[in-house]
Amino acid sequence: MEVLNTFFVAPFLDMGSDLIFLTEVIIGGMMAGIMYSLVALGFVLIYKASGVFNYAQGAMVLFAALTLVGLMERHVPLVLAIILTMGVMIGLAFLIERYMLRKLVNQAQIILFMAAIGLNFVFEGAGQIAWGSNVKKLDVGIPDKSFEFGGILLNSFDLFAACTAAILVAILALFFQKTPTGRALRAVADDHQAALAVGIPLNTIWVIVWSVAGFVALVAGIMWGGKAGVQFSLVLIALKALPVLILGGFESVPGAIIGGLLIGIFEKISEVYWGPAFGGAIEGWFAYMAALIFLMFRPQGLFGEKIIERV
Repeated sequence: MEVLNTFFVAPFLDMGSDLIFLTEVIIGGMMAGIMYSLVALGFVLIYKASGVFNYAQGAMVLFAALTLVGLMERHVPLVLAIILTMGVMIGLAFLIERYMLRKLVNQAQIILFMAAIGLNFVFEGAGQIAWGSNVKKLDVGIPDKSFEFGGILLNSFDLFAACTAAILVAILALFFQKTPTGRALRAVADDHQAALAVGIPLNTIWVIVWSVAGFVALVAGIMWGGKAGVQFSLVLIALKALPVLILGGFESVPGAIIGGLLIGIFEKISEVYWGPAFGGAIEGWFAYMAALIFLMFRPQGLFGEKIIERV
């Protein structure tokens, strides 16, 4: 009992004694969680429309960021570079649909997953061949400085990222719920053959959703690249999105955001208050442990649909 009090109860008692510091930790966690959510959104979009767990989403983030910074290094203006990069991502969506998805309609999930793993290596290799493997600085004019508000220390770049993610979530939620294309995306996710039977153009839907996922990857690449530089370690942020998806649900756009916020807050609180008891550096694995425990009680996620199968 004394050990439990030391590790879990005492930290919360300390929190109450320094409310401002606790608020800063929570806000910092929320800002980190928003960054995770941007990547998780790409997973959710593609999974909803094609049933593919897109393991290549992290590589898409890297490729989009490399393309943008590569164009800027060649003196292409920022706005034009963003437009051209989005054009590249749309072109890749056409190629993915034509040479991968079209040939894998109604295939087993494991085959789709293996194809996504292969696509991950294609993006990594293509990015390295086209733009090189050195760490690149990405400056898109977003200020990255700290300021104090109400006694709480905030960061302007993190706030911009949070607002961007909130706008994206609102737009995507309306897109899926209110537009004919969004409803068609949900129908395709439920049953490819049935969607084709009622006249839904499967190939067009896939191009649209992979293009939107490419746009989300570009936004995530700008945020992550502007914060930490454009480097190949960006591919690993896809792994950070896994606990977010487990908590929020693989098919929920709002769940990706809420899951990201929860994971970010849990990570920061665990590192600041419980890290010293474990020798520090628990932020890297705490989210995975929390997701593993969560799976035992609600495997479909907070916003996922519970699947009931007749035996």
